[in-house]
Amino acid sequence: MPSLHTRVTEDVGRSIVDGTVPAGAVLLSDEIERRQGVSRSVIREAIRVLGSMGLVESVKRVGIRVLPPERWNVYDPTLIRWRLLGPGNGEQLRSLTELRAAVEPMAAELAARHATPTTAAELLDVADLMRIAGRSGDLTQFLELDIRFHRLVLHGSGNEMFAKLDEPVAAVLSGRTDLGLMPNHPHQNTLQLHADVADAIAGADPQTARQAMELIMRRTYAEVQPTWAGDPQSEL
Repeated sequence: MPSLHTRVTEDVGRSIVDGTVPAGAVLLSDEIERRQGVSRSVIREAIRVLGSMGLVESVKRVGIRVLPPERWNVYDPTLIRWRLLGPGNGEQLRSLTELRAAVEPMAAELAARHATPTTAAELLDVADLMRIAGRSGDLTQFLELDIRFHRLVLHGSGNEMFAKLDEPVAAVLSGRTDLGLMPNHPHQNTLQLHADVADAIAGADPQTARQAMELIMRRTYAEVQPTWAGDPQSEL
């Protein structure tokens, strides 16, 4: 069961992300306290968390001001989950899929150059387990393994900036499954491509690792693109 401050954070945060509470609106602690039936200390903790996400800021003698999307910490995994659960989930899927397509092939290439033997061996094991879970239709197990696989590649790259993307990537992989965008049995080609990435990293073959990951990203993009088809891509 979620804690009180988690429940309040979730309720207020999702209402901001889905647009129910618009940017520029001012929230009052007293009103949130009465509506949620919790103590002032719970509200303070919830507002602290929302502030760390860039969703709100406390303004002296005014209240809690809701901030516009350009102020949001868009890499925060909880914020990603809320956006995937909201009406703008297509836009969130697009931005994260485009990010992955740009970063993960390079991460695979770097991992083939820098990953330790331990990481390479673990990637080979995970790719084998993904094939088993995929063929059996165990999407829960497959998701756990998929997250682990991509985390290993990002960390194996030796690039600390890439490594910090592991949680956003995990959030979008989970969101994709939650939205029913994963087939009951992942494509055999996808399973083979993950094995190809692992083999190339273990074999210190940067070009093949990059090419195989690019193919994974292209297939992923094609599978989720219908969620944002027809939606204009806004300038920032």
